[in-house]
Amino acid sequence: MAIWKDSTPAKNPAPTPAAPAESPKAASFEPTPIRDITSPAPAPATPAASPARNEAPLKESLIAAELTIEGKIEGTGHVRIAGKFNGDVNVQGNLTIEPGARLSGGVRAHKVIVAGELEGNIESAQKVELLESGALTGDVKAGALTVATGARMRGQVDFGWGDKATGGSSGKGGNGKSDKAASDNDA
Repeated sequence: MAIWKDSTPAKNPAPTPAAPAESPKAASFEPTPIRDITSPAPAPATPAASPARNEAPLKESLIAAELTIEGKIEGTGHVRIAGKFNGDVNVQGNLTIEPGARLSGGVRAHKVIVAGELEGNIESAQKVELLESGALTGDVKAGALTVATGARMRGQVDFGWGDKATGGSSGKGGNGKSDKAASDNDA
């Protein structure tokens, strides 16, 4: 068996020079986003790191100033109204009505801050703050009430009774007057 070599020269193009080694890129002076690599990334919440009641912090929802919404708000979280809302608000969190905003409807919330207009009853709140620019037309039932000078309100107020009312004596006689007033009328 013969082994031979092809005698025709191969058509090789000119020898290719070796690829040059990549040189480092020149520094760019274009602004780039800054990333803080010195502080560790936030760790995911663990039961030990969460608040004492093992609840995540409540988030806040916003109704923007240019919006008008009609309906009902229910759930857990804080609500901030900067526009107009027609309907009831029932949240396990805080409700803030911004200056220039308007809410028409009943309210149940942990804390209610009125800096705009509220037309409706605050049926249940631990704390109500009526700020200087606030106007409330409706009845209020709350654990505590703060009214700033210049605020406006038209309605009835029942505050300060809190859990005492469920424990028996509400401080009112059968006719809706305070015990002192009821005893003065009997005398």
